[in-house]
Amino acid sequence: MTGRTTSPVPSTSATGAPTTPRGWVSFVGAGPGDPDLLTLRAAELLRAADVVITEGPEHAALVRTLLGLPAPTIVVDEHGTESVETGCGPDFVDGGFGTDGQPLTHAARAKVVVKHAKSGRAVVRLMNGDPFLYASGPEEAQACVKAGVGFEIVPGVSSVHAVPAYAGIPLTTKNNREVAVVTCGDKVDWSKYGDDRTLVLLSGVGTIRENAAALIEAGRSPRTPVAMTTVGTTTAQSTITSTLEHIADEARAAKITPPAITVVGDVVDLRETLSWFETKPLFGWRVLVPRTKEQAASLSQRLRGYGSVPEEVPTISVEPPRNPQQMDKAVRGLVEGRYEWIAFTSVNAVRAVREKFEEYGLDARAFSGLKIAAVGEKTAAAIADWGLRADLVPSGEQSAAGLLEVWPEFDRLLDPINRVFLPRADIATENLVAGLIDLGWECDDVTAYRTVRATPPPAATRDAIKSGKFDAVVFTSSSTVRNLVGIAGKPHTSTVIAVIGPATAKTAEEHGLRVDVMAPSPSVEVLVEALADFGASRRSALLEAGQSVTRPSERKSSARRKVRAE
Repeated sequence: MTGRTTSPVPSTSATGAPTTPRGWVSFVGAGPGDPDLLTLRAAELLRAADVVITEGPEHAALVRTLLGLPAPTIVVDEHGTESVETGCGPDFVDGGFGTDGQPLTHAARAKVVVKHAKSGRAVVRLMNGDPFLYASGPEEAQACVKAGVGFEIVPGVSSVHAVPAYAGIPLTTKNNREVAVVTCGDKVDWSKYGDDRTLVLLSGVGTIRENAAALIEAGRSPRTPVAMTTVGTTTAQSTITSTLEHIADEARAAKITPPAITVVGDVVDLRETLSWFETKPLFGWRVLVPRTKEQAASLSQRLRGYGSVPEEVPTISVEPPRNPQQMDKAVRGLVEGRYEWIAFTSVNAVRAVREKFEEYGLDARAFSGLKIAAVGEKTAAAIADWGLRADLVPSGEQSAAGLLEVWPEFDRLLDPINRVFLPRADIATENLVAGLIDLGWECDDVTAYRTVRATPPPAATRDAIKSGKFDAVVFTSSSTVRNLVGIAGKPHTSTVIAVIGPATAKTAEEHGLRVDVMAPSPSVEVLVEALADFGASRRSALLEAGQSVTRPSERKSSARRKVRAE
C-alpha cells in the first residue's frame, strides 16, 4: 500500500448498500520492542496521528522518540499543584488498562478504539508485534466493522521470529525445516510435539517445568537444547540456554520473567556461533551523554548502534550574545570587504553567523572574495552545508593549535587586508588570537554565542552519576566536563571515562577523573568507535579469564585500567 489512507473509503453494508465509514482507525504493529523494527508505513501513520491508543507504557516513549519529542515533565505552579506537561504531538490513550487501573478486556479495548475512531481524528491503534498474530486485532477490527468504522491493518514484525533472530537462533535450517508455534496453556496437547521439529513457546515462563516434562514424556530427549529469551530485541534482552531436563531450574536461577520466548530444538546450538546482538561491544551499557540538546542526537544514535543505552543530560545551552551589536558590526564589515579571512572554530559558530545572515536577508554570496578557515572536518562540513568551501582545514590536530600550525603569515604583498573575523563562544580561550597576532594578523575576536550552564538534571540522574549506575560517560569538550561536574557531581570511579581529545582529557584529569578512552582524532564518530573498542577488549579479557561478562556498573572497582585507543 502506498500513500496515506486516513480518510474513509466506500464500503458495503450488511444489505449490500454502499455506506461511508463513520471514522477511521489504523491498526499498526509496533514490532517486538526495538523501535528500529517499525515499518515505514507504521512510522508514516504515527507521524500523522492525532490519537495513539497504546498497549503498554513503552509505546508512548517509542512514539516520542520517533517524533523527536521530549519526555513528559512534571510542572509545579505557584500554588504547588503538579501537572504533566507533554508538549506537542499526538494524544496518548491507554489501551491496556482502564481508568480503574484494571486490565481491559478485548471488548472494552474495542469500545475505546471505536469511540476515538468516530471522533473524526487520525487514530492509530498501536499493538505489540503484529495486529493479526497472537493479538486482539481481529476482535477490535470486527468491532469497527459492526460500528461502521473504517480501518486498515499495518503488519508488524512479530516476536515469534524476531526474538529468536536477535538471540542468534534461526528457526529453520537445511536440516530443520518444520516449526510449530505453541501458546502455552492448560489445553495444549503436548503429545503432538514429541518429534524433532523446532518449537517456539509463547507465554510459557510460568509453566516451563510442566511444559518441559510433558515434552520429555511425549518422546523428546531430556538433552534437547532449549533457549529462553526475555525482553527480546531490546538492550535489556537476556538469553539462557539449557536442556529440557534443566531449563526450569536454570530459568528460575536466572530470574527469567515475562515477556519471554522459548525455543526448543537443535537450532538452539547455533546460538554459540550466531549470537550477534547480546555480544555487541557496549551491549546494555548505560552511557551518559552530556551535550547540548541539538548535538546529542547523532552521538546517541551511534552509541545505540553498539548496543548501549544512551541518556542525554544537557550540560550547556547555546544562547545569543547578550549584546548583539559587536556581531552586527562584524557582519556588516564582512559584507563591506573589511576582512581577508573568517575563521570558524565550531559548528555553533557557523550556525550563529548563518542565523545572523538570515536575519539580515543575506546569503552565501556575501562571502565572495573572503577566505574561510575551519578548525576541523565537522566545522568544514557545516560550512559546506551552507554552500561554501573551507579554504583552510588542518590535516593534523583539529584544534586551535592545529589551525595555527597551517595558518599562513601575513604578507603585505600577497594579502591586501590583514584582518581576521573570528566568531566564537564567550568562553573561548585566547590562544588562537595570540597566535594569529604573532603571525602578523589583526583579529576581531567577536562573541557570536554564549554557552550557558544548564539546570541540574533530576535527583535520580545525579544519584546515578555519583553512585556508579552509569557504565560510561562521553565528554566531547572541556566545557562538558566542567559543566557536568558543576551541575551533577563527579562520576563514580567505576564509570568508564571517554574523551574526544587531549584538551578534554586534561580538563577531566584536573577535575579528578581518570581517563580510560581517548579518541585518536577529535571526532564524535571516532570517539564512539574508541569506546566500542574498549568495550570489546574488556569483554574479551573477561571471557579469557573465565569470568562472566559484566558491565562496568556491575563491578564497582576503583582501580581501572587506563586505555587509550591506538
